[in-house]
Amino acid sequence: MRVYLDHAATTTLRPEARDAWLRAHEIVGNPSSVHGAGQDARRALEDARERLAAVIGCDPIEVVFTSGGTESVNLAIAGLWRARRRGDAIVLPDGEHHATLDTVAELERAERARVVGVGIDRGGRIDADAFAAALSPDAAVATALVANNEVGTLNDAAGLARAAAAAAVPLHLDAVAAFGQVRVDFAGLRGDAPADAGLVALSVSGHKIGAPAGTGALVVARGARLAPLLHGGSPQRGLRAGTQDVAGAAALAAAAVAAEGERADRSARHAALRARLVARLAEDPRIRLLGDPERRLPGNVHLFLPGAPGESMLFLLDAAGVSASTGSACQAGVTEASHVVAAMGLDEANAPRQVLRLTMGRDTTPAEVDRAAGAVLSAYRRLRPAEEPASDAS
Repeated sequence: MRVYLDHAATTTLRPEARDAWLRAHEIVGNPSSVHGAGQDARRALEDARERLAAVIGCDPIEVVFTSGGTESVNLAIAGLWRARRRGDAIVLPDGEHHATLDTVAELERAERARVVGVGIDRGGRIDADAFAAALSPDAAVATALVANNEVGTLNDAAGLARAAAAAAVPLHLDAVAAFGQVRVDFAGLRGDAPADAGLVALSVSGHKIGAPAGTGALVVARGARLAPLLHGGSPQRGLRAGTQDVAGAAALAAAAVAAEGERADRSARHAALRARLVARLAEDPRIRLLGDPERRLPGNVHLFLPGAPGESMLFLLDAAGVSASTGSACQAGVTEASHVVAAMGLDEANAPRQVLRLTMGRDTTPAEVDRAAGAVLSAYRRLRPAEEPASDAS
């Protein structure tokens, strides 16, 4: 039996989401149509919007359904940039997901956006003081991760939002990795910020919480100024054109409600499993846990394995029946050096290529964690024996 510990890349479909998706497909009607069938679809769509909004802590009208986290991030950053009132700078922390990095790079290339970088520390945290200092009068948009998708470190999202509000800069938070793992409360994070400043946009994705791939949402504050990416109709406040995916929205809402309902218990169980896994891996003192040891996603274990290329570890683990990753799954199936680990400033040569990420799901068991730990230790011993053999004298 294979042990799957790559739930941060995608997790198993929840039965609640599957059932909601199938039920919604029994409704034949375009939610933009005025006839009875269309209005049946509209009611199902708006019910999903209300249910998701209740979980995220926002008004239903602020929920814009998308095709996933990547589209949500693109819409937020490009949309805020193009609708900006001032400045030409995008405040960009170093350890962001490629959906953010690549969007900003394209705006820099094609639309002359100016990037103001913000460093992260050795625990993977965004430097809050540097972030606040970067919010100058030239800052048009700022963005940040709620939780780092690779090393699992939680950022001070509330502090970042307050800094953006004080500087009158619109902020986008990428909550894709955090949603369903920790409490995400849009209204609470937004506070009493001005209508178009502070936290104004927040991205979530469905397949990270047990909804089908291809589902997601962007929460957009009522007063935010945002230019759409797509044109051809004006549903969803004119922010996303196209016929809305009723079944996808229903499945996303069902998964979100189920994930939030079990979040506290699951987080405690994952934290215990994480401690069990880390303790077992401590049998080899060379293996190090990266990221904040406490303020992190409960089911994330991100390891530095000196001298062991990540792709080699993945090959040996896969042969042993363990699925893991080296980091983000959004690089076309090709392992590459972790830009997050590089930004964290590890001194060891080639450290960004010598990492491994193990992430747990709602059904992960202690036996699976034990098996994975044994496989990691065995693979690492094959790649890096405890004592290197002496070379023969010539």
